[in-house]
Amino acid sequence: MCVYLVRYPTPRSQLSSQRPLCTIRMSEVMVESSVSPPQPIISPLNQLLSVSTTVLQQALDLVNNTLSSDDQLTVESRFLPGSTIGKHLRHARDHFVLLIDCVAGPEPHILSYDTRSRNTPMESKLADAREALKDAIARLEEVVPTAKLDQPLTLNAVTPFMQTFETTFGRELWFAGLHAVHHWSMVRVIAGELDIKLQDDFGFAPSTLLYKGSEAPLGKSKI
Repeated sequence: MCVYLVRYPTPRSQLSSQRPLCTIRMSEVMVESSVSPPQPIISPLNQLLSVSTTVLQQALDLVNNTLSSDDQLTVESRFLPGSTIGKHLRHARDHFVLLIDCVAGPEPHILSYDTRSRNTPMESKLADAREALKDAIARLEEVVPTAKLDQPLTLNAVTPFMQTFETTFGRELWFAGLHAVHHWSMVRVIAGELDIKLQDDFGFAPSTLLYKGSEAPLGKSKI
């Protein structure tokens, strides 16, 4: 296909004498594209699900591959009086389960993190901790994809004064993940007292890992 520059009016007899500005056919042009294929878009809710399951999987890996005896779950910390690895695992796991049970139930969705069991079997038995963590991950994977990020929730909290807040499912799922990381950092302290070596990313906030350029799952913006 050629482009002619023609002045009007132009005698018809002169059209054939106009010189083409372009004599290149499109079929003769080879274009090499360096554009990467589009990446799938992960919804904010699925991003939060990924973070939540990754955090709980860290605890499950701890129970499966690092701790070797039930006693390690119940040793009280010298630096954090009253704290044990088992208590921190149970406490953080409870927040996820209470949130999931709330949003999966009938409306109105009223949530309280202060309504939880203590001295449960997962605090003292590796086998029970393993099953409790696996169950929490399964519940998240079942409920979160069908929930709404902006689903309204009413949160009742003891601060120690009774407080009531309006919040959303997405905000609380985000909180549950960061809350667990906070408790994993205390698990890290107790593990150090017991000479138990943990993964380098265990107990570190995603923002810290991202700042350090970590290749750990929680240190990447796309997981």
